Amino acid sequence: MITRFSTLYVGHIELEACGLAGTPADDRRYPNERLIEVFDTAAALARATDQLGYETLWLAEHHFQHEGYECIPSIPMLAVDLAHRTERVKIGCAFNVVPAWHPLRLAEDYAVADILTGGRVVFGVGRGYHSREVETFGNPMLDGEANRELFEEQVEIILKALREDSFSHRGKHYTIPPDVPYRGYQLREITLVPRPRRRPVEIWQPIVSGSARGLDFMARNRIKGIISATAEELAERWIRDLILGFRMCIDDSVERAVRRARPYFEEHAKVMAPLGMLRYSEEHVRAVAARQPQSPTTASLENGVGNRSWLCGPPADIVAYLKEVERRYPGLDHVMIAWAIGTPRDLMIEQLTRFAREIMPAFRG
Repeated sequence: MITRFSTLYVGHIELEACGLAGTPADDRRYPNERLIEVFDTAAALARATDQLGYETLWLAEHHFQHEGYECIPSIPMLAVDLAHRTERVKIGCAFNVVPAWHPLRLAEDYAVADILTGGRVVFGVGRGYHSREVETFGNPMLDGEANRELFEEQVEIILKALREDSFSHRGKHYTIPPDVPYRGYQLREITLVPRPRRRPVEIWQPIVSGSARGLDFMARNRIKGIISATAEELAERWIRDLILGFRMCIDDSVERAVRRARPYFEEHAKVMAPLGMLRYSEEHVRAVAARQPQSPTTASLENGVGNRSWLCGPPADIVAYLKEVERRYPGLDHVMIAWAIGTPRDLMIEQLTRFAREIMPAFRG
């Protein structure tokens, strides 16, 4: 049964001239005083989700985006601030870009955030999809397969650090600790200090292409998955222990909702398609798996509404669809809603409020 609801904010600022006919993505460049708007928006969304009964506000980590699209570089640090501005909502990492961190430093920062917030930070890991991130923080000499191997080894180190009282690691890229003398003995293992207060640590990862290797890695390491803004027929293949996410727009009719959402849908497609990150069809998912660019015009909002990666329409229609999802997947209990890059803060809060007041009560009665 669906009983839990969350939302996602990727860290975009207020954008002008959204849509395919608006400002080209690569022509956007904003000064620092505009880019830091994301922290006020994150605080406003945290307060709203806290008051409206959402379980988690998920945030996305990204780097170097002067275009204003995704501008939160450190979720654990921001999570500590947001937890002290709110009473109960959790702050989720969706997702920490693992190649941007030394794995032990990420484990330490999460542990500190877990302690300072009383266990209100939800941990998540991802490989990153922007070359400016993966190639800057990772190893530009590694090909795609080798970078995947590096990510998997980094995650294994993080899991050891968070889950074991003391540990060692001997891998292709890391030797932890080095075999050195320390205060009269040979150093063989180390202990993460401090460790998270809330253990075992729950860890989430995005399901993007749904490859057998990726799903096996998640299952082997007891990592839970989030499927977001993915065509219904594709999501059906992967539904297990996970969160199912949709982008959405509530209005009095489907037509009005589509009209309101269109410029932000198109802006999102304009940004993400060249990175190969649309997932509205089989063709899109093959491109995601191959890290190939896509055309922004291969996806339409009507197509997104048709394949249920977007929910646009009146509350009663959205309730009916989620009830159908609940019937098909009785083990699914957690739904995440989100909006496209560029959606204004006031519209996100309006939509959060309508969803909480007009849709969530149907699942808590």
